Amino acid sequence: MENRIDASIRAALVALTIASVGVASTPLAAQWLKYPTAGIPRLPDGKPDLTAPAPRMADGKPDFSGLWLTDDAMPCARSAGADFLDCGVELPFSRYGFNIGMSIPGGLPYRPSTAAIVKKRTADQAKDDPHARCLPDTFIRSYGLPHLQKFVHVPGLLVMLDEDNANYRQVFTDARPLPDDPTPAWNGYSSARWETDTLVVDSIGFRDDLWLDMAGNFLTSAAKVRERIRRPDFGHLQIEITVDDAKAYTKPWTVALKQRFVADTELVDEICLENEKSSQRMH
Repeated sequence: MENRIDASIRAALVALTIASVGVASTPLAAQWLKYPTAGIPRLPDGKPDLTAPAPRMADGKPDFSGLWLTDDAMPCARSAGADFLDCGVELPFSRYGFNIGMSIPGGLPYRPSTAAIVKKRTADQAKDDPHARCLPDTFIRSYGLPHLQKFVHVPGLLVMLDEDNANYRQVFTDARPLPDDPTPAWNGYSSARWETDTLVVDSIGFRDDLWLDMAGNFLTSAAKVRERIRRPDFGHLQIEITVDDAKAYTKPWTVALKQRFVADTELVDEICLENEKSSQRMH
């Protein structure tokens, strides 16, 4: 399937973006959205120094704590056809949020049945996308959405708190064995180990048919996911994700995602089902 942004996907993104802007426009007087983040490196003008050295934990390993947002945002360029709201609303929506396989030559290695499913979903995205229906997203998709995530990193555990629908994920960093017969979960079960300064995370135990993007690419319950997470400096994360899912794809595939640090703000309640109206028009 050709890796392109289908018109129906752009139309659906308009609706999702408007919804996000609506949530963000609620009164902010009682929230810490402009409170300075303490203890971070800053430039002479007061802005965070994103190129400063990465912080480290007591054991010397990188500390991934912080507020993070996708650093793979779609450019706002009319000439490129990527202006989903005529460049009037600039939200950091990742290009991988449209199609996670867009950087892979030839696209994702679909099985024939997978190709047929994704083709139908791309055409009917506004109607079928579980994100538009306020269902949780798995962590791969969350990395590309325009919602903040807070990472809380302590010895033995990395917790990822998702602003969208108050979702969470636990990554145990004690290299514990993965469960033999896990109850299927939206974010699966994750165990990690260190390779020098890279955290290698293995995850299994997913629910069947978890969408990864707006094109309808998906994980199945057979999926094994490996992340390699690095913090090369203070302000950036590099996340290499390999998906091995023989039920949907003919071979493993890998994408590289980026996150950037967000300072002087905080998470905000963003519960999709609260006063949700857009799905009534997505037919």
